[in-house]
Amino acid sequence: MGIAASELRRYVIRPTLLYLGRHDPTAELFLVGVAASQSALGTKLDTQRGHGLYSINGNRHCRLWDEFLAKDPDLASLVRGLASQHAFLTGPNVELTVNLRYSTAIAWLMVEASRLELPAEHDLLGMARIWRQIFQPQGQLKDFATAWQTSVRPLYQVSTAIS
Repeated sequence: MGIAASELRRYVIRPTLLYLGRHDPTAELFLVGVAASQSALGTKLDTQRGHGLYSINGNRHCRLWDEFLAKDPDLASLVRGLASQHAFLTGPNVELTVNLRYSTAIAWLMVEASRLELPAEHDLLGMARIWRQIFQPQGQLKDFATAWQTSVRPLYQVSTAIS
């Protein structure tokens, strides 16, 4: 059993992006789509492809720290503040699996490190291309699109019903 897309967005993704000072509604939707396509919203948290909601490979995780976060100590400190005090030191990749806010921060920073701009929130093909480039180079665009349609599209109906 995974996590509801609306709750992932509201209680994990949005607060994490706000904490990092990087809040953007399109980023929220993109990350829900990534979690949906990578782990079926947490149904598969640890696979050969990677760890956690976003299936982040351990090598990519280390490279992000070494090549991106190491150059920005303030940001690195913020991200490190999301991690468990002792578990992070002994098993940093476990944090990707068990710590939703930490893995969300790492996933978003992988997007930032790529220097790719997110397309408009309704540009499904553009979102799928960025997903494939950053998270799943061997992936099919239709895999992201299918996950998006089932997990993210209903969020639009919820937000318009609330407005």
